[in-house]
Amino acid sequence: MKVTFFSGVGSVTGANFLLETGSSRILVDCGLIQGEREAMKENSESFGYEPSSIDMLFVTHAHLDHVGRIPKLVKEGFKGEIYSTPETRALAELILEDAAGLMAKFAKEDGILPIYEMNDVKNSMLLWKTIPYHAETQFGDFSLYIKDAGHILGSGMFQFTAGGKKIVFTGDLGNSPTPLLMDTEPIEGADYLIMESVYGDRNHESKDIRKEKLEKIIKDTISKGGTLVIPAFSLERTQVIIYEINKLVESKVIPTIPVFIDSPLAIKVTEVYRASTGLFNGRAQEEIRNGDDIFNFPKLSYTVSREDSEEIDRMNGPKIIIAGSGMSVGGRVRHHEGMYLPDPSSTILLVGYQTLGTTGRHLLEGAKKVNIGGKQIEVRAKIESILGYSSHKDSDHMVELVSTAQNTVKKVFVVMGEPKAATFLAQRINNELGVQAICPEKGMEYEL
Repeated sequence: MKVTFFSGVGSVTGANFLLETGSSRILVDCGLIQGEREAMKENSESFGYEPSSIDMLFVTHAHLDHVGRIPKLVKEGFKGEIYSTPETRALAELILEDAAGLMAKFAKEDGILPIYEMNDVKNSMLLWKTIPYHAETQFGDFSLYIKDAGHILGSGMFQFTAGGKKIVFTGDLGNSPTPLLMDTEPIEGADYLIMESVYGDRNHESKDIRKEKLEKIIKDTISKGGTLVIPAFSLERTQVIIYEINKLVESKVIPTIPVFIDSPLAIKVTEVYRASTGLFNGRAQEEIRNGDDIFNFPKLSYTVSREDSEEIDRMNGPKIIIAGSGMSVGGRVRHHEGMYLPDPSSTILLVGYQTLGTTGRHLLEGAKKVNIGGKQIEVRAKIESILGYSSHKDSDHMVELVSTAQNTVKKVFVVMGEPKAATFLAQRINNELGVQAICPEKGMEYEL
């Protein structure tokens, strides 16, 4: 087998890896490169291979940086089959439709053509088939087995077996234990490992500390009569935050105040979660069986229309607004940030990774002004961050996961991280486990 990393190395986004088994050319993920609008130029460039030469595409999960260029791949000639878990397919359709709409908007503003359109999304879904967890599936000269990555609903670690070798693509790895999902399964018997490294050089706060911080931030914002704005990814992060606030409200730890889920995409994603509770962990399933609607509580509102969204800002008194995007690069959260960033009584709470060049990263790094809608907005609101709500494993737990395959794994390829994080994680794996780990180069072919 040979593997080539066309993107998703040297950065946290744009997963796109080619695995060649001898007679098959397989892609694992085809994600969007994210950041400032300049990233869209990179997304519009050629893949580095001919899309029509690819036999199959396997998708680890539905985040945009893993699925966001699939319609471009199809548009440019890919005619093979696409495989993922059923939940990933359902979520990816929502994510890609939303992305196509945003691309059309940005392209019009910038006077360029979008890299794909809604029809390309529809054509992609026609090629998409599903495989459940733990079903060994044979494809010509290789087989596939999917384990639960615990990252988002439907996320999988894809184990390919060919020529007597096993290679595992982790996709993104969950920050287990999580409020909703099962824990990441162990990696056993793998010869080669391609793994993410978003938080390869740091650890998260403990689960108890993150809950205490969320409680304190909410109470502080209420005491000042302000608004708490949470830029949150529509997929997984929003559902986890709803669940956590639900627990705080039901236990009367915080007062009941208006909470708004201001994201049409997050609302659709939450419905997929509601229909997939069989994949939740035992604790969450038990709560549901006992009659708790974990995605609903008093004064929680789901706002679909633009008019309802604008009405939120006319409401006086303390409130919480959860809106996309998670890195503040688009979506309705931009409008709310424009309203509340100048307000000293309000708080912006960052609960996910903020890629270089994004508004979220600028806020995290202490910017005094940010550009929103072509206007320079002064930052007077309090900026808070809780890394513990990340849906990615931290450094210690990634090393721990590699140790589950320590006796068999020959080499680890560390990808999907900023250079500092990826290099640090590779060095830890080398030093602490005695396993060879490298940060692969973009476009270089590695023989297994």
